[in-house]
This record gives sequence, C-alpha cells and structure tokens, in this order.
Amino acid sequence: MVRKSKISQWWQKQTGEEETPFDSDSSAFFTSVMIHVVILIGLGLWPFIIASDKDEIILTTTSVDISEVTEAEPPEQIHFSEQQMAEVGANSDLGTQMALSQAAVISDVSEIPNPADPSDVEVAEILLNNQVVQATGLQFSEHLTVRGAVGEGTTGASGAVDRITHEILQSLEERRTLVIWLFDQSGSLIRQREQIHDRFDNIYTELGILEAAENEAFATHSSKPLLTQVMAFGKGVSTMMKEPSDDLDEIKSAVRAIAQDDSGVELTFEAVFKAVNGHSKYRAVDAAGEPKRNVMVVVVSDEAGEDQQHVDKTVRLCQKLAVPIYVIGIPAPFGRQETMVKWVDPDPAYDQTPQWGRVNQGPESAMPERIKLHFAGEREDKDPIDSGFGPWALTRLCYETGGIYFAVHPNRNVNRAVSKPEVASFSSHLEHFFDPSIMRDYRPDYVSYQEYGRRIQASKMRSSLVQAAQLSWSTPMKDPRLKFVKRSEAIFANELSESQKMAAQLEPQIDGIYQILQIGFSDRKTENSLRWQAAYDLALGRVLATKVRTETYNAMLAAAKRGLKPSVDKNNTWTLVPANEISVGSQYSKAAEKATELLKRVASEHPGTPWALLAERELANPIGWRWQDSFTDLTPPRPGNGGNGNNNAAAVNDAARMIKKPPPKRRPPKL
Repeated sequence: MVRKSKISQWWQKQTGEEETPFDSDSSAFFTSVMIHVVILIGLGLWPFIIASDKDEIILTTTSVDISEVTEAEPPEQIHFSEQQMAEVGANSDLGTQMALSQAAVISDVSEIPNPADPSDVEVAEILLNNQVVQATGLQFSEHLTVRGAVGEGTTGASGAVDRITHEILQSLEERRTLVIWLFDQSGSLIRQREQIHDRFDNIYTELGILEAAENEAFATHSSKPLLTQVMAFGKGVSTMMKEPSDDLDEIKSAVRAIAQDDSGVELTFEAVFKAVNGHSKYRAVDAAGEPKRNVMVVVVSDEAGEDQQHVDKTVRLCQKLAVPIYVIGIPAPFGRQETMVKWVDPDPAYDQTPQWGRVNQGPESAMPERIKLHFAGEREDKDPIDSGFGPWALTRLCYETGGIYFAVHPNRNVNRAVSKPEVASFSSHLEHFFDPSIMRDYRPDYVSYQEYGRRIQASKMRSSLVQAAQLSWSTPMKDPRLKFVKRSEAIFANELSESQKMAAQLEPQIDGIYQILQIGFSDRKTENSLRWQAAYDLALGRVLATKVRTETYNAMLAAAKRGLKPSVDKNNTWTLVPANEISVGSQYSKAAEKATELLKRVASEHPGTPWALLAERELANPIGWRWQDSFTDLTPPRPGNGGNGNNNAAAVNDAARMIKKPPPKRRPPKL
C-alpha cells in the first residue's frame, strides 16, 4: 500500500472523506484549472501592461440645451441602418447622383439617374476631412436635367425636389418611410413654398404612392409605405398636421396653410431637433426586429438660421436615430454673413419696383477665414460673390447625417458676372459663381466647433489667419481722399494734413493685422489644405498691398506739402491716382514686390476660385501712387432762369396732372 502524503491525510482528517483533491486524477484537474485561470487573468491585464506612453487628448463638449426643447427618451431599441450610406451632403463622391442648384439645360422630362453599384474592397478606409467631392448640382446637364424656367427663382428648387424624390424611392426600397417637410416661414420663401407645393403631385405620382393608397393591403395607417409630415418654422416651430399622412390633399392643404412670419427670426436647428425628436418613435423596432420606418427630413430655407450654436446637439440626435437631413437652401456668400435679397411686392396692387433687404445666408466656414479690407476703391465687400458652398452649420448638418445640401440660385452662371438687374425676385445678388468641380477641393472643415478650434490652435498659420480676419471685420477701412483743389496755399496744406491724419489712424490698424499674419508664416510650408493655403496667401498679399498703399499715400501727401509743380501753369487741382510706381522710398518698393508675388501665386495656383478672383482684382489695382494735375474753375457761372418761368411752370403742372398716380409702395418685410 502506497503511503499517502501528509497533505492527503490532513484533508481526510478534516473532512472525513476518503477521496481528496490531491489524488492523482483530481490533482491534475485542479492544476489545469489554475493554469487556465492564470492565463485568462494575464490576457485581461495585457493591454495595461503594454499601454502606450503617448499622451492622450481627452475632448469634452459642453451641451447647450435648445430653448423649451427636451430630448425624448429614445425607444428601447434603435435601429442603425446597415445599408451602405453614400457620403453626400455639401460634398459627395457620387457625382452622377447629385443635384446641382439649377439646370443649364431645360428638359420637358425629369431624369433621375440610377444609383451606382458599390464595389467591394479588401480594406475599408475612412478619411476624416479629406478632399471629398462636393455635391455637384444641376448645372451638369449630363448628370441630371430638370424642367423649369431659368430666372424665375424656381428652377433649382425643382431640381432639388426631383433629386429628393429619388432619395425617397431608395428609402422605400429598403422599408416604409416617413418624410418630414420643414418649411421656413419667411417672406422671401413664398415662391419656393408655392413651387414645391405644386410638385407634390409629381412626387407622389412618380413614387406610385397614389396607387398604393388604393390597395387594401395598405388600409391601416401603420402599413402605408410613405407617410408625410409638414412642419413650419420662424421664431417658433409649428406642426401643420396632427399626424403623418399619405393623403395628398391633406398634405398640400398643410403647405398652403403655412403663415408668413415677418419677425426675421429663423430657429432652423431648433426646428430640425423638434422634428426628429418628436418622431423618434418611428425609429423603434417592430416585432421582427426591424425599425418601423426610415425617417428623413427635408428643410426648405433660404437662410443660415439664427441658432447655429445648436448644430452640435442637432447633429448628435440625427446621428443617434440615423435620420438624414436634406436642405433645399442657398449658396453662402464668400466669407461674409449677409447678402442683399431682391424683394418685389407679391401683391400686384402695390408698387412692383424691386427693393433690397439684408438676409443672413452665410458664411460658409465656422469662423471668418477671409480678410476684409476696404481702401482706395476695392470692390469685394460691395458685391458679394459665391463661396461655392452653403452656410456652414446647415451644410455640416447635411454632411454629417448623410443628407444633401442643395445650393439653389436661379442666376448661377460660371461664365460671366451677374448684375443686380438680372437677379431674380427673392434671390440674393451674388456677382460671381464658381465651378463646383473646382471648388470640391476647397471645402470647409465640417467638424464640431471644438474640433475646428483644435485644428486652428494646432497651426500657427491657421490661427493667425482667423485672428487677423476677426480683427479686420471689426475695424472698418474707409476710402481715402484722393482729390485736392488748391484754393489757397493755407487751405491746400490744411486739407493735405487732415488726410494724413486719417492715413495715420489706418496705418497701425493695418500694420497690426499684418504682424498677426506674419506669426503664422513659418507654418505655411507645412500646410496641406488648398483652402487654407489660398486663404492665407491671399490675406497676406492683400494686407501687405494695403499696408504699402496706406503708407505711401501718407508719404505722397507729405511730399505734396513741400510743393508740387503743375504740368500747366493754370492747373490748380491735384489727384492721387493708382500707379505701378513708388517714388517715396525703396522699402515700399520691396514690400510691393512681395505683395505682388503672393497675389500672383494665388491666381496661378488656385484658378477658378474666389481667392483667385480677389487676387486678380487686387493685382488690377496698382499698389503705388502718382500725382495727376488738372484745372478746376473756382468761379463757375450761376445757372440762369431763361425763358418764361410762368409758362414753364404751367406746362409742368399740366404734365403732372396727366401722369397717372403711381400705386402705393410697401416696405419689404424682414426677410
């Protein structure tokens, strides 16, 4: 008999059991269990053992509650669609499927292209803020043509509706769908609302919804393939129907019932938040584990929205519920917030003379990225130009939720400038438009405010540009006095001195902007974004050119006080005219050469963009000055009263009585 080990004897004595865990078979099992436990613990601790020593950046966001809006409790189960989602929005890789803002070719039949088949790849790669193709729009006739009349302010909206019809059709192929139409109530959107109202028949006919509504299989509300809700917003948000419906007459009546809001306030993001949050139940799953419906929101607005600070919260909600946002909107003016919109009284009983009202339609970037300068007749602030993109916050909402932003403008023309008389009613005046196939490489950063700030701080060049842009927009630059009439030596000298004071006030302002931009020069060579390259080079070139103009203007006035020799003895008027010559100092000549070099680089490296256009305008305006003398008659003859005054007066009165009394004139509402 083999002697038992002491530990086995101890176990038997304590438990009274003959078998012990330390017998040969049990011992092996126990040892195996312990080894596996040790291995599992080791695997669990392994990530901590090999943790990287690299610094971690923790980003936090501050939630901003939208006034009187609380986020509803989400359904117990939310479906996040596994269907491949095209990266669209303000930018898209699917150029053949995108709608532009107007049709260059008018067609009698709307054509909607078939979706491109996605191809499999071995490794999927997501690139944050890479050079994504911009949504092209309707002016590429080979991609999409729509019926409509160019110049009436409706062509672009019609094309966008046709494109959205295609999006609805794709959604219906996956599952039942709810579409929420969200209309801006401002007076400037009257005609677009009417036009879209008239196209609801086409939408429902093309989708086959009218036929489906007569099918007994879709008798109940929950089984109807397409439901529609109509909402409106201005200073408040209104739901125009008690519940979503597929009754076309009810839908059109709801659109017609939208009242005009003349407050001038558009709470766009609060409206989107309420629309999505209020219909979140449609994203809950049914008994089969599928979501009840797809939900998509179509915003129709010609403004940027007064509550853009709520875009982050709205984006998060739409992403959580997988609700894409589509916007039938307007192009943002380049680097500025407001545009002038042409208003013609919709009531023909009133004066039909065009009037102009300011509307918030921009900018296209999260923060100012363009220098504002106004000195010696520069024009870019008088005539806004297209940015190539929609207002930043609304475009970002579309981009980050998988929707599309349609930049609609009836006067879009990339081949020539657009004058004010050509602008269609209820449209903004944008003097120049740019080819979207070029602008796609210059898209803004569609990221959160926090991420945008982080990217700015990470680059001295970007940071200096944003700071300089903010400073330039808060410091107005006025036109200098260029013409001086020599009535006497004392008066002439005094007028020159007063103009010098104005220049002396401008010089430190412009020099301060220049010094801020210089801080970022060292990072210019490492900047890869075409947008930021063009913006920085243009800003530095323009500021340097303006700095030279201001300082040489002052120097030319100082030289004039020492005496000027006229080309003709009787000439008594002196005018400063732009010239490609600098006669008051070599240091100014070197700075002018550097400014010219920067501006030429922008024009050559970024052709067909707003930056190139402004650089070319700057180059067309010489940086130097020269004096030009002329004669001004200081004792002109007084106008006479020739003829019979009484007879003339009587004739004028008779003509006035024959003139028809003009119709009354109303001021435009807040647009």
